[in-house]
Amino acid sequence: MGGQKFAVLLCAEDSEYVREIYGGYYGVFVRMLKEEGEEWDVFKVLKGELPEDDVVGDYEGFVITGSCNDAYGNEFWICRLLALVAKLDAMKKKVLGICFGHQILGRAVGGKIGRSNRGWDIGISKIELYPSNIFTSLKMPESLSIIECHRDEVRELPEKAEILGYSSKTGIEMFMYGDHLMGIQGHPEYDMDILLHLIQRIFNLGLIQESLAEDSRSKLANGEVVEAADIEAWKKLCTTFLKAQRIRPNEYVCTHTKGCDAYQQTPCIRIYIRIQAN
Repeated sequence: MGGQKFAVLLCAEDSEYVREIYGGYYGVFVRMLKEEGEEWDVFKVLKGELPEDDVVGDYEGFVITGSCNDAYGNEFWICRLLALVAKLDAMKKKVLGICFGHQILGRAVGGKIGRSNRGWDIGISKIELYPSNIFTSLKMPESLSIIECHRDEVRELPEKAEILGYSSKTGIEMFMYGDHLMGIQGHPEYDMDILLHLIQRIFNLGLIQESLAEDSRSKLANGEVVEAADIEAWKKLCTTFLKAQRIRPNEYVCTHTKGCDAYQQTPCIRIYIRIQAN
């Protein structure tokens, strides 16, 4: 299958390094999520760019990126983003929120967002996964490691939301709302090079002290890594979430072109999923 359209809602300024090496944060997400035949666009939300009402319906799903801004802030562009999320929620469009995007989704559905009482979480975290149909269907392990770089968090969510994971520092590391909104506090799209660059960047911006920057770099130098199997598991989770589509009541098609079983009858994203043979 091909021709599907997705969009990255970019909420951060690209550094010169990330732009040159990775094609910006848009390029980082495309590297993880794009499959053959798909079209991926980018809207620089921080600069006021948002999809127009008459084209929103053309997209199968959206990804909201991280940001140096606070998701509980009331800057004009953040308020416009929240209004867009409310519209996408009403349309049941797939939205994947990462870090700041995770917090924006939490705020949009009525959750509480704020500074973590435990301060910055920078480095590799182990996410403990709660039992969920989506994890069962994808044969996910009981825990996954992920890159983290945040000091804000989702503190509370409405009852309708399903909390999917937690860590030693953060109580809500992942959640779903319905079968169309998913938030992940960590960064499945990052690699170690990007994290090391980001540590230096937020230090230069005065967001962290030199001691924290040095401690974070030291832990990474001493062997903290995200295992290759976990990287692939995050990719599978994100792509399956974004690209599973309903074709008739209680039946969904997975648009993956690689790596899928020909047929699967276990629950995926709380419904049964039929995998299209390739």
